[in-house]
Amino acid sequence: MIIGENSKEGDLVVNVCKLKKLTNMRSVSADEAIRLIPPRRFTLELALEYIEDDELLEVTPKTLRMRKKILDHLIRKRSNKS
Repeated sequence: MIIGENSKEGDLVVNVCKLKKLTNMRSVSADEAIRLIPPRRFTLELALEYIEDDELLEVTPKTLRMRKKILDHLIRKRSNKS
């Protein structure tokens, strides 16, 4: 599933289910300083304009979901090379 935008060219593979490692070390920048930008609300037309050629739009009565055609990132990487 597409969960955000990358500021650089290309796709960034992330695992949103992975937990953050907790340590006793204090970081220079506090985690509380991070501010999240609210999600964009797409209409059907905007979502169709937004997706790339390797992505799909799943339409249900309540939601619009954007996802990759090939879900496994390793298979997607191999198919891009050929």
